[in-house]
Amino acid sequence: MVTIRSENMAPQQPSSMEEQSGELCEPESEEGEKQGTGPPSDQAHPVGYDAPDGGWGWVVLVATILVLALTLAFPSCIGIFYLDLQEEFQASNSETSWVPSIMTAVLHAGGPLCSVLVERFGCRATVMFGGVLSGFGMAVSSFSHTIVDLYITTGVITGLGFCFSFQPAVTILGHYFVRRRPFANAMSSTGTALGLSTLPFLGDYLQSTLGWRGSFLVLGAVLLNCCVCGAVMRPVRPRKPRKTEVMSNGPRPPGKKGCMLGIFQSLASFLRKHMAFDLFCSNLRFRVFSLGITWMMLGFVVPLIYLVPYASAHKMDPSRAALLLSILGFVNIIVRPPAGVLFSLPWFKGRHIYVFSAALLINGLSNSICCISASFPVLLMYVLAYGLSMSVVGSLMFTVLMDTVEMSRFPSALGLLSIMESVTLLIGPPLAGILVDRTDQYTYVFLACSISVALSALFLMVSFYWLDSRDAAQKNSSPASGSPAKPAVNLPMDCQYSSVPTDGDKTNKPSSEAEKITNV
Repeated sequence: MVTIRSENMAPQQPSSMEEQSGELCEPESEEGEKQGTGPPSDQAHPVGYDAPDGGWGWVVLVATILVLALTLAFPSCIGIFYLDLQEEFQASNSETSWVPSIMTAVLHAGGPLCSVLVERFGCRATVMFGGVLSGFGMAVSSFSHTIVDLYITTGVITGLGFCFSFQPAVTILGHYFVRRRPFANAMSSTGTALGLSTLPFLGDYLQSTLGWRGSFLVLGAVLLNCCVCGAVMRPVRPRKPRKTEVMSNGPRPPGKKGCMLGIFQSLASFLRKHMAFDLFCSNLRFRVFSLGITWMMLGFVVPLIYLVPYASAHKMDPSRAALLLSILGFVNIIVRPPAGVLFSLPWFKGRHIYVFSAALLINGLSNSICCISASFPVLLMYVLAYGLSMSVVGSLMFTVLMDTVEMSRFPSALGLLSIMESVTLLIGPPLAGILVDRTDQYTYVFLACSISVALSALFLMVSFYWLDSRDAAQKNSSPASGSPAKPAVNLPMDCQYSSVPTDGDKTNKPSSEAEKITNV
């Protein structure tokens, strides 16, 4: 009796999911592995510990909500100080609008650099470093003497700190929640709405009492709370060593040519891991979605920046103008959680892109409401329509991206998408500022945003409908066939083949490993 077993069936080899859960949270600690003792602060859970889906994860969820409230919603609240900055530096609308646009662009474009810091230092340290950097940038900006100083301090430094805070917070939340991950993501998305509903009130109060310089100094201190939120984001478990990756590199060719080859290989590996250029070229759906989102961002956030200046220019009280942004935030808080639960139902599977496109179309058309009048009732109607559609767009954007690419390539696809949309986020507000300087009318800005966002929605809707129709036609035209036949195995006549269920089969997990051949 001879028994043949595949080498891939070794039971002691960890699964891929076990290797990935928590490896980005904290760097490996060699001393902890050797000694097995010490404080449990960074290694509170043993290796192989599953995501808790509760417990300390709820604390991490609350911390993530606060981080998103302090980072993603902050650029939209700069509009409260828009007129003060214009008067202080005698700047045009185009020059002033560069401040929030640079902040928003750097917030998205710093994703690959943030990923490097997370891998090297862990999520907790990166979030805390981002809090220090953003607080420092806002505090230093209160001493600015030129508008260029604000570009550097408020735009680049503070925006980079925002990036280092919010992206690791979202990453570590995914390690704490697996079974309840849709609910956790829906709840964390309310952080942006929470910031939109509270920061305008705070900014308006500080601006009326301390001026813009004192307000920026206090806001810098407020942003330091990201360090407190990052401190509670302890890792689920330390990262496992990956000896196979080191062994698979092989010997490098000696000399200058080998050094250059190693540099190019490292660069190609970095670009593939953090920016999916190969996926952009090979996956048509991802390419269409990336182009549509990049087009959308040209006018999606511009109304949030110009809403308060538009209302203030028509003699509306600044506190009532700030109230409009707060109402927008409250609408998002109320709508986003049930929207996340609703769109997770089975009926919406495969239809997420169409719901997303329809909500985006409504969002774009709602901007034209501002062209009717600048009175409070009209702007209130606009804020309600914009907030409802914005809630659906925000709830489905990452879901559509997950439907478009494989989950193993999702981080790199998100990195490339962030880089692409940062370009239009950077040029959108200044272009709107040029339009205001040339026409002295804010209504043209909202009209241009309406056209841009609506066209991007139609582009996504028509493109994906064509892709679905093409795939359906190809599927119907292909000859009907059953399951593919297994490759033939030439065995002697006295041999018997039997399939023995493996450990992966017992847990109903798909496995590509070889089956055992017995009784030969």
